[in-house]
Amino acid sequence: MIHLKVSALLLTAVVALGTAAQAQTPPPYGLPITLELAKKAMAAAESEAKKNNWNMVIAVVDSGGHLVLLQRLENTQFGSIDVARDKARSAAAFRRPTKAWQDLIAQGGVHLRLLNLTGDAGVLEGGVPILVEGKVIGAIAASGGSSQQDAQVAQVGADAVK
Repeated sequence: MIHLKVSALLLTAVVALGTAAQAQTPPPYGLPITLELAKKAMAAAESEAKKNNWNMVIAVVDSGGHLVLLQRLENTQFGSIDVARDKARSAAAFRRPTKAWQDLIAQGGVHLRLLNLTGDAGVLEGGVPILVEGKVIGAIAASGGSSQQDAQVAQVGADAVK
């Protein structure tokens, strides 16, 4: 019964995301990110965070949502570890930035049901898919700053792989 409830919530979320994106088809999955590319994304994201003096946790996952790299910069609260990982997994799972969730929730109404997603669903801005040749090979996310700061760091990391 619980499995059916979670499945129904996920289906509702996917339909809501599809509607919000004006029925845009998300990019297809590609082969999982390599460790070499994950390190490249991590280095760029870390550099962006340090340049701005932002304490961050940065997570990189493969196209299946499995953790490849995680780094906690000095003096970053440990609570950001799970948040960064969850944002990255959500960006990979739904093949779109987690800002899509945040924007839907901000609209209120029926979209507030998305807050019932549990487990690995990161519903805050800061998770970005990593695309190579138009395919999702993984995702990167940051946590520790504002949502916009997290997204900026993650996007710099994702862009470094292109």
